[in-house]
Amino acid sequence: MTRIALFPGSFDPFTMGHLNTVERASVLFDQVIIGVFTNTTKKSLFNAVEKEKMIVEATKHLGNVQVIQQERKLTVEAAQELGASFLIRGIRNTQDYEYEKNIALMNRHLQGDIDTVFLLADERYGHISSSILKEILAFDGDISDYLPDAVNQALKNRGLQNEG
Repeated sequence: MTRIALFPGSFDPFTMGHLNTVERASVLFDQVIIGVFTNTTKKSLFNAVEKEKMIVEATKHLGNVQVIQQERKLTVEAAQELGASFLIRGIRNTQDYEYEKNIALMNRHLQGDIDTVFLLADERYGHISSSILKEILAFDGDISDYLPDAVNQALKNRGLQNEG
């Protein structure tokens, strides 16, 4: 049986923490699908097409990873359509755990054969989030150490990131 995992998120921007989670998941699963989902409560730096392109570039070294866009669909519905039996979630702290635990329980209720696998954040990235990085960026701070090259380049092309 092929073990397929879906790693859903808004990924705005896709960080080194996200990349680290994908790299680790790619060892555990036969196929990892990164699902670029729309979060209607967040203001995005990039649209779904731009995010997909950057994430494809950042993960091109991983042969069993693909990236898709997904809008207006429950994560468990997308997972079922993709043949994924697992959801991947990165956990940075106890607040993440409590939040993600409740989502995992609801997903299990909605789709009984889906399991959520929590991967603890690497200590190098446990203190970062896309929201924090966007806040630093809004005040012209340098966030280049926390982003894959493709994302840094996209921000520089928009004049949002200094050459840092």
